[in-house]
Amino acid sequence: MTIAEWCVFGTLMLSLLTIVSVKWTGFRSFDNARPRDPDFYDDQIRSRALGAHQNGIEAFPFFAFAVLLAEFRVGPLRLIDELAVLFLIVRIAYVFTYIGNRPTLRSILWSIGFAINIAIFLLPAIRGYLTS
Repeated sequence: MTIAEWCVFGTLMLSLLTIVSVKWTGFRSFDNARPRDPDFYDDQIRSRALGAHQNGIEAFPFFAFAVLLAEFRVGPLRLIDELAVLFLIVRIAYVFTYIGNRPTLRSILWSIGFAINIAIFLLPAIRGYLTS
């Protein structure tokens, strides 16, 4: 497996860990029979963790598709790996800024992550213009 493929896996795990962590720390008030009970998410940190989790689910398909497409279309593997690692780092920072209630920085990080996804997606198209 490539580093970028491990980053796809890491991005998925980050999305899951974001919500599992608040469910685990709030185990006394979390009812597994009603996992989407809105009352559990009345707490601001839990609510923001849910938002970060949902955004992670939304961001994951494009990232995974961009990485796989770039690899299948023989994009520059080292650059794909580097951008994928950068995306994962940005997503980790995004989760912390989301939970930490830093909306401006969160939006900046989201935009950077989206730009990284576009760059990965376009790598096969521009590979002829890149130097080895």
